[in-house]
Amino acid sequence: MCVALPGLAISTEHGQLTGQGLEGFYRAGRRVLSRCLLRVAGREPLAVQARMTAADSVRFLGTVRTSPHVGPDPDVVVERIRYADGTERITLSSAAVRPLRLPVEVALGTDLADLGAIAGGGPAPELPASVHDSGLRWASPIGNVSVTADPPPADALASAGLLRWEFVLPPGGSASVELRVRPDGAGPVRAVGRAATSPLAPARAMGDDPRAQHLLRTSIEDLQALLLRDPAHPTDIHLAAGAPWRCGLAPVDALTAARMTLSLGTRLAAGTLRTLARTQLQGHGPQSGMIPAPRRDAGPHLPPSCTGTEATLLFPVLLAEARRWGLPDVETEELLPAAERCLTWLRTTVGDAPYLCDPQPGGPLRCETQAHAHRAALLGADLLDACGRPGGAGLRQWAKQMRATFREDFWIGDLGGGRPVLARAPDGRPVPHLGAAAVHLLDTGLLGAGELAPGLLDKVQTEQLARLLGGPAMDSGWGLRGLGAKEVGYSPFGHRGGAVRTQETAIAVAGLAAAGYEKEATSLLRGVLAAAETFGHRLPEMFAGEQRTDGSAPVPHPAACRPAATAAAAGVLLLTTLAGIRPDAPAGTVTLRPVRSAPLGEIVLTGLRIASGAFSVRVGRLGLAMVEEAADGLQLGT
Repeated sequence: MCVALPGLAISTEHGQLTGQGLEGFYRAGRRVLSRCLLRVAGREPLAVQARMTAADSVRFLGTVRTSPHVGPDPDVVVERIRYADGTERITLSSAAVRPLRLPVEVALGTDLADLGAIAGGGPAPELPASVHDSGLRWASPIGNVSVTADPPPADALASAGLLRWEFVLPPGGSASVELRVRPDGAGPVRAVGRAATSPLAPARAMGDDPRAQHLLRTSIEDLQALLLRDPAHPTDIHLAAGAPWRCGLAPVDALTAARMTLSLGTRLAAGTLRTLARTQLQGHGPQSGMIPAPRRDAGPHLPPSCTGTEATLLFPVLLAEARRWGLPDVETEELLPAAERCLTWLRTTVGDAPYLCDPQPGGPLRCETQAHAHRAALLGADLLDACGRPGGAGLRQWAKQMRATFREDFWIGDLGGGRPVLARAPDGRPVPHLGAAAVHLLDTGLLGAGELAPGLLDKVQTEQLARLLGGPAMDSGWGLRGLGAKEVGYSPFGHRGGAVRTQETAIAVAGLAAAGYEKEATSLLRGVLAAAETFGHRLPEMFAGEQRTDGSAPVPHPAACRPAATAAAAGVLLLTTLAGIRPDAPAGTVTLRPVRSAPLGEIVLTGLRIASGAFSVRVGRLGLAMVEEAADGLQLGT
C-alpha cells in the first residue's frame, strides 16, 4: 500500500491490478482504477520482487521470456513504479543480444466504487469505457475518470479497455510508458507531506542499531503520507487516522499522534488543535465544551467508550505540552479559550465527585478515563497559571482529591502484589482484568523545569504495575498485549482484547522509562523494534498478541491500518524516549533523562525541534546524553 492522502494505491505482490479485493488506485475513498493488467509479447511478466521505495510509491520488478528458444534467462526486465497520486511508470529493458519487437498492452477498468462498499460487499460491475484523448475515459452519475498515456498508444480498444503499443528495443535498450489516472477536472494529488511547508521536521537517527534509523525514517514518511488540510482553513494541517480504513479525521488519534511527535515541531499540534477547536460544542448544556467524537469498542469486559471524552481531555494536555516544546505565545493565546472550555466541562461534569463518570448513563468508572482526567487537570492548571488565567487551583485540588482515593478504589490486592482494576462497575464492583489501558497511569504529562506531573499510583503500586507489564502475560515479546494472556476473554486477535497495540506499547515504554523501570521498558522496546523489522519498519496500529518464539514472526491483524497515525507517531516516541528530552521553552531550558542502560547502544537523533530551532542529541553507550545542536538561548537544565 502506498499513500499520499487523499490518494492511495493498494496492490498485491505480483503488481497486476486485477480488480479483485481492494486492489486499485483510490482518491478520497473512491476507487478510480480497479484493473491494470500488463502483457508483454502476449505474456504476463513473472513477478520477482515487490518493495516499497517510499511511503507513497512501490516498485515491482518482473521478467519476460519472449522466446522459448533463448534458454532459461529472461530477455526482458519489466519495472513498474506505482505512485499513490495515480501515476504508474512502466519501463521495459532488453537483456537480449538481438533487437526485440515487443507488443505491449494494458487492460484497464474501473467501477468507481466506494472503499467501504468494496470491503463490505465485493467489487461492483465495471463501467464501459470510451476512447478519450491519449487513453480511455469512464463516465457515471457519480463522476468521470480518465487514464492518459505517454506516449499515446498506437491503438485503443474501448470495449475491452485495452491500450496497445509496439516497441522495438535494441540490445540493452529500454522504453517507458507512463499512465496517469485522474477524475475529470482534478489535477495531481497534492500531498501535504510532500510540500516544502510540511509541519514535521525531517529528523534522522544514527547509531549502533540500524533499526533505529530505518524506523524513524519510515515513521516520518508515513506521518507525512497521512497529513490532511482542513478544506476551509488550508493552513491548518492534521493527521488522518490511517489507511485504508480510516482516511479521515479521528480526533483522539490526531491529538495522540500530534502529542507523540512534538519533538518534530509544534506546527502539527497547532493545526490539529485549531481544526478540533472549530468542532467544539458550544452552548449551556452538559456537553458544552466537548470535542465530539464517535464511540469505540473497549474490549470484551466493558461497553464501548466515548472517544469524545478522551479527545476533550487530550486537548488541554496537548496545548500545555506544545507550549513547553516551543509553541509561540500568540498561538497559545489563540487556542487557550478552547482549552478553558474543555477544562470547564471537566470541572462541571465532575462536580463534587472524585471521579469522572462515563457519559453513558449507568456506565462504569474507567481507570483509563481517570488517568486522562487527572493528567488534564494538572497540565491544564499549569497552563492556566502560566497564562494568567483563573481556575488552576480548583483543578489541582480536585486532582489531589482523586489521587487520595484512587489508590484504594482502583487497586485490588492479591497474593502477587495486587493490580489496578480496569474499571468500577456502576454498583461499585471492580472489573479486575489486567489490560493495556493501565499504561495510561504511567503517562503523567510534562510540567515545567523538566518535571513530570505526579501520577495516580504511589511508588509501591507503580513498581508492581511495571512488574506486571513486563511479565509474560502482558509482554508478548513483540510488544504489549491489550489484555493479559491469562485473562478471561483474551484473544490474540482481540481488537482490545489481546492484540498488541503499537500506541499503547510506546506509551508503556515511555512511562516505564520515565519512572525508572528500564528493564521492563527495554524488553518492550526491543520487542516492538523486532516486530517493526518484520513489517518493513512500517508498524501497523495493531497485530496479533501471540507469544514470540524462536523463528516466529508477528502476525498481522486483518483490520489494522498500515500506515496508521498513532503507530507511526509511536515510532518517533520510542526513539526519543531513549534520550529522555524534557523541554521548557518558555524558561529557555531543556532537561535530558536518558535511558541509562542504552539498550540500542549509541544513538544520535538529529533534526528535532525545540523552541522553533533545530535540536540534536547524542546518547552514548554508557547512557550519558549530550546536546549537539540547540536553538540560541536554550540552556541545559539540571
